Amino acid sequence: MAYDTLPSEESIERTVAGLTERGFGVFVVDTRADALKKIRALIPSGAEIMTGSSRTLEEVGFIDLLKSGDHPWKNLKDAILAEKDAAMQAELRKRSVLADYFLGSVHAITEAGQTITASQSGSQLPSYAFTSKNVIWVAGAQKIVLDLNEAFKRIGEYVLPLEDKRMKSLGYPGSSISKLLIYEKEPNPMRKVQMILVREILGF
Repeated sequence: MAYDTLPSEESIERTVAGLTERGFGVFVVDTRADALKKIRALIPSGAEIMTGSSRTLEEVGFIDLLKSGDHPWKNLKDAILAEKDAAMQAELRKRSVLADYFLGSVHAITEAGQTITASQSGSQLPSYAFTSKNVIWVAGAQKIVLDLNEAFKRIGEYVLPLEDKRMKSLGYPGSSISKLLIYEKEPNPMRKVQMILVREILGF
């Protein structure tokens, strides 16, 4: 199966319905520029934000926006990267899971509305599942799959080799799938977990 092609509009519609039924907010946009505009609209001025490692956030321009400093939010990653003491940096990373807004992506979305995220460290998973009151995922529509079986195939056969190659190109040993989060639904009405689904191929 080709995991880097966009699905039909009918598939997108089924996925949106599935996500909505499971308690996720969904916004479908046409381009990466639209996605960045939507992110900016969703996060109020002054909010604390944290990002997980995400090729998608890089590709829509959000990481460059944060690096520029030309935004109205408190980016917790700035303090983490500025901290030179290893123990204190680790402590700041732990605290960052409580950010008002946590942004990242997922690796597969089933048409029934489940999302699946693979991680080596698991650093983004607490915020996704529980600790942050607001989670914003940005995902290219090519991540839509039929069901969980296809989701696991997509991650193992497509996502992992690309991420492993990327990590090695940066001088790291590589990557592995150590932890998986299958998000079935969001039952807490006090949390907002929102998906910006883009009709473009973005990320892995």
